[in-house]
Amino acid sequence: MADILELKKIRAEKEDKLKEAGINVRPDSFKITHTLKEVRELGEGVENVRVAGRVMSKRKMGKISFLDLRDVEGRIQLCIKKDEVGEELYKQIHETLDVGDFIGVCGDTFVTQTGEKTIRVKEYTFLGKALRPLPEKFHGVTNQETLYRERHLDLIMNDETKKRFLLRSRFIKLMRDFLDSKGFIEVETPVLQNTASGATARPFITHHNTYDTDVYLRISPELTLKKLIIGGFTNIFEIARDFRNEGISVNHLQDFTMVEGYSAYYNYKDNMKLMEEMVKYIISNLFDGNLKVMIGEKEIDFGGSWNVVSFKELILNDCGIDIDKFDSASSLLEEIKRNKIELEAENLENLGRGNLIDQLYKKVSRPKIINPTFLVNHPIDLSPLARANDENPALTDRFQLIVNGQEIINGYSELVDSVEQRNRFIEQSKLKENGDEEAMSFDHEYIKAMEYGMPPISGWGLGVDRFLQFLTNSYNIRDVVLYPLLKPRENVEEDDEEDEEVKE
Repeated sequence: MADILELKKIRAEKEDKLKEAGINVRPDSFKITHTLKEVRELGEGVENVRVAGRVMSKRKMGKISFLDLRDVEGRIQLCIKKDEVGEELYKQIHETLDVGDFIGVCGDTFVTQTGEKTIRVKEYTFLGKALRPLPEKFHGVTNQETLYRERHLDLIMNDETKKRFLLRSRFIKLMRDFLDSKGFIEVETPVLQNTASGATARPFITHHNTYDTDVYLRISPELTLKKLIIGGFTNIFEIARDFRNEGISVNHLQDFTMVEGYSAYYNYKDNMKLMEEMVKYIISNLFDGNLKVMIGEKEIDFGGSWNVVSFKELILNDCGIDIDKFDSASSLLEEIKRNKIELEAENLENLGRGNLIDQLYKKVSRPKIINPTFLVNHPIDLSPLARANDENPALTDRFQLIVNGQEIINGYSELVDSVEQRNRFIEQSKLKENGDEEAMSFDHEYIKAMEYGMPPISGWGLGVDRFLQFLTNSYNIRDVVLYPLLKPRENVEEDDEEDEEVKE
């Protein structure tokens, strides 16, 4: 393996050689006529095509050379002939151009005898030197931490990574298009908040120097969005970055992207219909009209009517525990232990009944749900912000969409009674005082806003990262996040000593 420091020195010397020749090695722009993806759709004989990209390979065959040029969505072969660009430029290209450098060219399209769409270069412009060599293509980048920490390198070397993140962008665009067609207005709300509310989770705390007070990174935009409904908006949504200071796993991140939407005059059943329509619209457009998606060896069928199951019946069928028979967290925990069910939470004795039920469900039931399924009739102590069911006040008008063992969407008819909301906040505060760090904080500003009056409301939240993890069959949720947070490296320069194969 070539020494990286030595290769960096050689590349720097090539850059100096270009400068000595009077070439601007970092010009401010280059005008293109087509992307590389668009060029591949052109016919033969199209003249004066201007493209730019990163050189990923070069082959010299005497008086003719071939380069592989790439950008985020495409690649094209370049043909450079010594007789057409001149001896001096041809020599300069081979003495100074490295794999990884950026160039721009102008030329005419043709197809080689092997059927490869190619541009015959007439003009050549150097656009940027890569001082660090790329990993050797055959071996690629093998260190998983490097893939996350240096996503730019992952994108350069791995086509599957590029496809995955292009799919993410298309997913978000399709969702925006769908909601826009339904009359939704996109809004933005603050990330820094005075109260950690809107969900049951442990918050991140930071300090605001000017106000000299601690503030929280939002765990959810929910209460702020519902204030906007109070203010007169009817259908709104936000693509929000949320932060929860909890454990990291292959399915969980401490900062993640959540889309939340709220509609005045809707109930949870209206939103179940809306979400089914939205997901089918997105899946159909992502996969060329197909609603059956292969995830590994599983076929997930998004077509037809989706199943609807009761929270109580689901747990009862899966482990034999009737949660309605246990009205306290202590009695339920005793029954869970009696059934020898081991839950993953570390502080089980401190959890309230609602969070304990949630842990039980995640252990015994959720992994078994494969095709899209709506879970309904959640216990009220599991849903502090949801509206109580009119026929059974111990339950809430709530739904969750579960696919392939993962929660994709959560929604409910919102609680709009300020007195009842105050009482539930009080109960959550007691749980927090007793050690349940995920219990919700009392939000006095939200109660005050509610007292101005609220219409019937239903809302929903969709975890973008988790849905894309499922769609791309990614083992780790970090695989669908461009730059997931990692511990800082102590010495970045030590990376030069890693054993990745590099292109010389």
